[in-house]
Amino acid sequence: MTGRIIESRACVKEGAAHLASVCPRMAHALSVTGTPPLRRRPDGFAQLLNAIVSQQVSTAAADAIWGRMKAARLTGPRKIMWASDDDLRAAGLSRQKIRYARALAEARIDYRALRTAPTDEVIATLTQVPGIGVWTAEIYAMFSLGRADVFAPGDLALQESARLLYGLPDRPRERALREMAADWAPWRAVAARLLWSYYRVAKDREGIR
Repeated sequence: MTGRIIESRACVKEGAAHLASVCPRMAHALSVTGTPPLRRRPDGFAQLLNAIVSQQVSTAAADAIWGRMKAARLTGPRKIMWASDDDLRAAGLSRQKIRYARALAEARIDYRALRTAPTDEVIATLTQVPGIGVWTAEIYAMFSLGRADVFAPGDLALQESARLLYGLPDRPRERALREMAADWAPWRAVAARLLWSYYRVAKDREGIR
């Protein structure tokens, strides 16, 4: 089962209200940030290819590379398979990312089927592809598929935001944050949105160490 799907800002508002009702610290975060943004994205090959492009480079660099790839019409699986390495390098992909892009194209993922697949199956399917880790798969499930109860505890901003919001002595590691997030079911994806929003506010106010 897919569970609840976040389709609108009203869904986010509902989830945030639930979190605020069960956790005083989440209520505080909501009072500081207001209802967080929807952040829904398209699903499919191009979205995951864009995630690969964005790995380990600045946002500006990723945007520039993606712009060149779109201009060269290198955003579909057939185009990636037919393109030469020189074509992909000219767009800005490293040798490793060329390998990842080709692996994604060759994986022939049924993106339509993922829309109704259980979240565990979505994560398992995507992480079989070289270059797609658990974090990328969780973000895809959260924002491209709209899953309401997915969390990405490996995200450093979420870890730091949880430290600040809950007054923890240290940033929680991935396993510890995943355990914390169990209390935010069935709206863990909204909890993530709240934490990201709170992180931005806290960073502006206090700076982040």
